Amino acid sequence: MATKNSSVREFILAGLTDQPGLQIPLFFLFLCSYVITVVENLGLITLIGLNSHLHTPMYFFLFNLSLIDFSYSTTITPKMLMSFVSKKNIILHAGCMTQLFFFCFFVVSESFILSAMAYDRYVAICKPLVYTVTISPKVCFFLLLGAYVIGFLGAMAHMGSIMSLTFCADNLVNHFMCDILPLLDLSCKSTYVNELVLFIVVAFDIGMPIVTIFISYAVILSSILHISSTEGRYKAFRTCSSHIIVVSLFFGSGAFMYLKPPSLFPLDQGKVSSLFYTIVVPMLNPLIYSLRNKDIKVALRKTLRRKTFS
Repeated sequence: MATKNSSVREFILAGLTDQPGLQIPLFFLFLCSYVITVVENLGLITLIGLNSHLHTPMYFFLFNLSLIDFSYSTTITPKMLMSFVSKKNIILHAGCMTQLFFFCFFVVSESFILSAMAYDRYVAICKPLVYTVTISPKVCFFLLLGAYVIGFLGAMAHMGSIMSLTFCADNLVNHFMCDILPLLDLSCKSTYVNELVLFIVVAFDIGMPIVTIFISYAVILSSILHISSTEGRYKAFRTCSSHIIVVSLFFGSGAFMYLKPPSLFPLDQGKVSSLFYTIVVPMLNPLIYSLRNKDIKVALRKTLRRKTFS
């Protein structure tokens, strides 16, 4: 007999694996990765905040990207770590919906911030003479506001779709977090409409930023190829390379996870994809931007020097 989702008081998260021998090693592995993620992202946020020469549009968006990476990693990882050290990783229904909302909010917001960063690079390389006018503080604010508003609307659409489901007696979520596809799998009734909503919302949330990024970099590539000097072309490519790597990692894993029908996508395989963009990508982003960015290295040296002298 199916019961309405309001009668489901709690869910049990199955976790990443059910093999006892892997629980403790994986706990310490992901605990270390989470600590690294927190230190890297908060460190990058602090560096950008303390160094005035980094108060530019590109670093304004990078500041928010690090804030989002820290936030949605914190939304997922601590609860995932619980599954390695407890017999039953129980999460209340309200807690599950809250985790789902914030996860969707941060991920959708990040996708649009990445597209805003691509637009910023397009103006910087293709229209440098009008850069300060085109990417003004007011424009940056509205681009950021738009990213967060779309993130909120996307999260509300996903959460509303999941809250309309009717769940069976089985409340075991075959995942390490409250994600959309494993929750759909628990429904007793047809999820056709919910899957359609998922596909449409995700297609917009991923498709629109990807189109923006693709067009921006197509024009950038065309402009770079017209640069006569080899050094100029190298500098332009280097300016964009970090962002291209981050975009490929983020959108590649997200599209692989959500733009396939759930019936054709094993949930265990989905765990690996989710693990990649919820744990690995937030940890790699600060490294990618820092290791390939001269301004960040200079800011780090200045900050360490100030601390040493003080």
